[in-house]
Amino acid sequence: AACCRGRAEASKVRNGSGRASVEGRFEGVFAGHVARIVADAGGETDEDGSLIALRSVGADGRSRAHLGGRSVPVSVLSDLADRLLAVHGQNDQLRLLRPSEQREVLDRFAGDDVAEPLRQYREVRDEWLAVVAELMERTSRSREMAQQADLLKHGLDEIAAVDPKPGEDAELAEQVKRLTATEELRAAASGAQAAVSGAADGDPDQPGALGLIGEARRRLAGADDSALRDLEPRLAEAEMLLNDVGAELGGYLDGLDADPGLLEQILARQAELKTLTRKYAPDIDGVLAWAEDANSRLASMDTSEEALAALAARRDELAAQLAVHAAAVSAARTVAAAELAGAVTEELSGLAMGQAQIEVTVKRRATDASDPQALRVDGELVHAGGSGVDDVELMLKAHPAAPAMPVHKAASGGELSRVMLAIEVVLADADPRV
Repeated sequence: AACCRGRAEASKVRNGSGRASVEGRFEGVFAGHVARIVADAGGETDEDGSLIALRSVGADGRSRAHLGGRSVPVSVLSDLADRLLAVHGQNDQLRLLRPSEQREVLDRFAGDDVAEPLRQYREVRDEWLAVVAELMERTSRSREMAQQADLLKHGLDEIAAVDPKPGEDAELAEQVKRLTATEELRAAASGAQAAVSGAADGDPDQPGALGLIGEARRRLAGADDSALRDLEPRLAEAEMLLNDVGAELGGYLDGLDADPGLLEQILARQAELKTLTRKYAPDIDGVLAWAEDANSRLASMDTSEEALAALAARRDELAAQLAVHAAAVSAARTVAAAELAGAVTEELSGLAMGQAQIEVTVKRRATDASDPQALRVDGELVHAGGSGVDDVELMLKAHPAAPAMPVHKAASGGELSRVMLAIEVVLADADPRV
């Protein structure tokens, strides 16, 4: 750390010396990003393939940095340090006190051997939790949901009785507009025909213009005065004209294509549709959309014994699948735990802890039936958490005869730091992300 990114201070120079220097040699760490840093700085590796980084500070406080035989800015060494070094102190030991961190260390070491069954476990777990939650919801709210279902069913029955068609209300409005105009024309023509020809049923009290002209002709024809009789032919002409008008009015009425009763039928249908649009939506298309949504809601509100039994069966089916995946995760972790323990123990032998041994235990987290995420795996009731059913713990034996104890209890602060360093080295070999 001092070589690559520590702060240079003149106080670090020993009294009587003009300069303090720190040199670091790195071997076998030249991934692509490290090679780029060296190449960009113009540095070169030694004949044995190692890379030397050097940092010096003079008594006057001026600092110099070298990488691969070339003078470089201190920031280059800092960048290199970020890529190559993990600095551990006693405060870092707190990470090892967290069970989740210990499980994460094991999973990173195991790689795809754990990651793949854990992915499958999580997929099934998500669906299992959703079914469990839905079953609990339907069971606890069965009375309330039954009341809501009754209201929805009543609305659906009312809509089904009317049986509206998409866009029917708009179509009927257009027909009413058209038929209303036709009826107004029919009324005008019918009134005019009655005024010309008289009542259709021959009511003598409604003789019409033709009847009145006929009566006037009869009176004039029988008059003794020739002046009056001379007027009769002119009335005859008027009668002929009115006959023509009456006939044309009759033809006009016969030519109207509206059924006199159709408007009444349409108005009655509109009234039926309005009973729905007043309750459920502003128009019929909205009413139909409400019905579709109500049917979907009813399907999710089914609290019948059959529906609850089907959900319970699906829950149990998913639980069985989840237990298989959980067991696979546990098995993969158990295999990886032995390998991780051996690798960390070997690294500790080079860190002044040659007698120490690391054990990594994988135990399922027991629970009881009150746990909403309780899952039975191999006959044991365990907590099905988001990272599986296992608790992982690092154990340390200070020497072969010592009992294995949790690492944070068996090791001093300095030893914990060395354990963490050993873990980082092992992970660097096993995990390409490190």
